[in-house]
Amino acid sequence: MPVLVMKFGGTSVANLDRIRRAAKRVGVEVAKGYDVIVIVSAMSGETNKLVGFVDETSPLYDAREYDAIVSSGENVTAGLMALTLQEMDVPARSWQGWQVPLKTTSAHSQARIEEIPTDNLNAKFGEGMRVAVVAGFQGISDEGRITTLGRGGSDTTAVAFAAAFGAERCDIYTDVDGVYTTDPRICAKARKLDKIAFEEMLELASLGAKVLQTRSVELAMRYKVKLRVLSSFEEQSDEAGTLVCDEEEIMESNVVAGVAYSRDEAKMTLLSVADRPGIASIIFGCLSDAGVNVDMIVQNISEDGRTDMTYSLPTDQVKRAGTALDELKTSGGLNFAELVIDEDVSKVSVVGIGMRSQSGVAAKMFKVLSDEGVNIKVITTSEIKISVLIDRKYMELAVQSLHDAFELEKAG
Repeated sequence: MPVLVMKFGGTSVANLDRIRRAAKRVGVEVAKGYDVIVIVSAMSGETNKLVGFVDETSPLYDAREYDAIVSSGENVTAGLMALTLQEMDVPARSWQGWQVPLKTTSAHSQARIEEIPTDNLNAKFGEGMRVAVVAGFQGISDEGRITTLGRGGSDTTAVAFAAAFGAERCDIYTDVDGVYTTDPRICAKARKLDKIAFEEMLELASLGAKVLQTRSVELAMRYKVKLRVLSSFEEQSDEAGTLVCDEEEIMESNVVAGVAYSRDEAKMTLLSVADRPGIASIIFGCLSDAGVNVDMIVQNISEDGRTDMTYSLPTDQVKRAGTALDELKTSGGLNFAELVIDEDVSKVSVVGIGMRSQSGVAAKMFKVLSDEGVNIKVITTSEIKISVLIDRKYMELAVQSLHDAFELEKAG
């Protein structure tokens, strides 16, 4: 039988009533003739509660025990979903990551999937099981320890199963009814997209859109897994939600597909750094070793053999970055005059595969921001995106103005 993967996020399984609602959706697909692999998250708020228990018990915790604890929320949901389906006379059973087994690296709390053998599940499907309810977010290392894939890892679990089993589609059920041109909470004109290309979704996810985890989109693009984002709380049709697919499957689209933002950004500038080969490697190697995620980077023109280096980073990593650079300076590994920090900025980006073939997007974006009195601090571009760093107080204005300027409320 054809295989369908259905993933239900924490809000979709937040209580028993919602688990029953989700189970009914699964039953509909079984009735259509699918063997279904259901990937479930922990019930809403459960993982945060478990993380809190760990922090309170052991601030400098053993990462292996951390994974054993925080993965347990998904196990509860998987068991409850399987029981609910059984009550509906749907042959179902729950699977924990180690039972599949979903094999991962040993990087606890941020493990990466290495292999998903299909033998165990396929054997049970052959014996009459119609639904395998798999606990998301978790796997097992070569050492036989439970691992977790990082926050949002259930999305990645779902796409990986769809790739491994050659699923017809991977449906991601969440609390929104699809992917929008921007955040509807900020821009009332935001429009739900019927389709979006993998590359566009990947950029939007990495630039702040919270609908899908970035790693899950990377996997889907690599293995050509059709992804559909749907709401758990609305009646569905075959055309519901947003399909994330190959660019070739989209007949016509706007030049810009969406506007993304990341509210909590910071800007750091190292003043008067030696302008010589290897200096960037020293700076960003130090930040990488400290676990700092650097994004936008700008190096100023050299003057008298010195230069300034500016970059953006999440606000919650500012202290870590500052400490690492100060220690590097104290040890003599780096000489700079001053570290200037601005924690009151946000990143706004426009994304679209149409930008490859149409010029003038950057000029239009900068003109719109200029007309609104928004000063641009840093600019970065790729083939299908333009990002700017601006004062945080202008973020919502910038998103709304760009959405209007590129007429994203209109279908392509």
